[in-house]
Amino acid sequence: MTIPTVHLNDGYEIPQLGYGVFKVPPTDTERAVTEALEVGYRHIDTAAIYGNEEGVGAAIAASGIARRDLFITTKLWNDRHDGDQPRAALRESLDKLDLEMVDLYLVHWPTPAKDDYVHAWQQLIELREAGLARSIGVSNFLVPHLERIVAVTGVVPVVDQIELHPAYQQREVTAWAAGHGVKIEAWGPLGQGKYDLFGLPAVKDAAAAHRKTPAQVVLRWHIQKGNIVFPKSVRRERLEENLDVFDFSLTDAEVAAIDALDPGDGSGRVSAHPDEVN
Repeated sequence: MTIPTVHLNDGYEIPQLGYGVFKVPPTDTERAVTEALEVGYRHIDTAAIYGNEEGVGAAIAASGIARRDLFITTKLWNDRHDGDQPRAALRESLDKLDLEMVDLYLVHWPTPAKDDYVHAWQQLIELREAGLARSIGVSNFLVPHLERIVAVTGVVPVVDQIELHPAYQQREVTAWAAGHGVKIEAWGPLGQGKYDLFGLPAVKDAAAAHRKTPAQVVLRWHIQKGNIVFPKSVRRERLEENLDVFDFSLTDAEVAAIDALDPGDGSGRVSAHPDEVN
């Protein structure tokens, strides 16, 4: 099975479906990532704050998979934005991952109260130029944050990784991204289990029609919307299930029904607002 790739605005490609290790315990990460790689995942998304980069690195080293066939993302945490801290932080992440470079490095949150995300972005540009990160992007940035970093630096992120699921589709951010060649990575693509997504008729009926699970239907919805997704699980059977979404397509009506699950007033957010994380 071949996982489709998405073309980034810097000329590189990213696998559209990957494996995320948010909240995977450090003691379980090597096993979980090893199983993900065995199942067929080649895109791994981690972050310094997750505390499990070493486990990701150990799994990569033991896998025998050529580095060129893997896509590894990590992220700069909020307390490392100023001065030359971004370079030191990335060096630390690379040491833990046992890699010479990452395929994608992200500013994890804009931390607007500290007003240092522009500096952090300028530092990521330098890290890309130094060959420590092949591509650079952001996470949890809203339109004002995106507009500001582009206005100051002239460099557009390749991705914006944001909370996005059927009840909260962030249409303002996704519209801006589409107009500027920025790809959307959806974190919490299944709503983190914080509402009865799988019991909603738009999801449940599509699952029955295609003989798929509700989770597979939602992941397929993301794929057809063009989102990059990396659902998290520590169970091998769920890893396999999440990958088995390329042998069917939702109809236009089914996509529209899931689109309609967002009330449009922001009430579907299940995690922190980017302006409140500093």
